[in-house]
Amino acid sequence: QVQLVESGGGLVPPGGSLRLSCAASGSTFSILNIAWYRQAPGKQRELVAAIERSGTTHYRDSVKGRFTVSRDNPKNAVYLQMNSLKPEDTAVYYCNTNIMTTEFWGQGTQVTVSS
Repeated sequence: QVQLVESGGGLVPPGGSLRLSCAASGSTFSILNIAWYRQAPGKQRELVAAIERSGTTHYRDSVKGRFTVSRDNPKNAVYLQMNSLKPEDTAVYYCNTNIMTTEFWGQGTQVTVSS
């Protein structure tokens, strides 16, 4: 079992920055691949970024060069640094992982980019 808790969301103007955190319970954290998803109102949930247990990272095209995903295994945490935010980045952001065939999700954190 893994519990995921996101934090760090908020309201920022276009061009601003936020750092989201995902805190995970459990001693198996270092072997987990962790992903960040987002869901905007009326839209499907979409994959934003992911970090493998090796540290290899992946990004959707629309956030490449603006977002950075990182992990701190001793702290059981994954971070999403978001720079040059745009109104279209507005969404609830979730962290996610899988163990065997079971998916785990956090409760989400709201990011709103607006002037």
